[in-house]
Amino acid sequence: MRFTALTLIAAIALPSFAVADSIDDAIKARQGYYQVVKHNAGALFGMAQGKIDYDAAKASSAAKDLAALAHFGNDGMWPAGSSKADRPGKTRALPIIWETYPAIGEKVAAFKKAATAMAGSAGNGLDALKADVSALGASCKGCHDTYRAKDF
Repeated sequence: MRFTALTLIAAIALPSFAVADSIDDAIKARQGYYQVVKHNAGALFGMAQGKIDYDAAKASSAAKDLAALAHFGNDGMWPAGSSKADRPGKTRALPIIWETYPAIGEKVAAFKKAATAMAGSAGNGLDALKADVSALGASCKGCHDTYRAKDF
């Protein structure tokens, strides 16, 4: 009897775990992605601003990880219906992303270009890092200013 009850509970409970809200999952995935972007970019910005001691190995590693992230295909993290207007309190992504698509592609291309340049220079000294960090910051700002709300 015990086995049957446990089997019945599992049969009822497991489908509820398997059927998650795909839009909420996509929002969580992209937020996780951008946390990793922020972690790597933050180290580079911190070094360039003198808030973190420059370390060539750490700068190179962060920049290479950032470049890999910039080239990561994350289109599946941006389904229609996943804007702040659609999911208030869950995301800061503004509806303009979908309303003007594919215009955001220019911003993504700028991020890829800046991250790739940074990967080639970040480990070559503080001056080399500083030379490319402004383009990286501008690429981030370019998206944030247009496509991201200040709050949830």
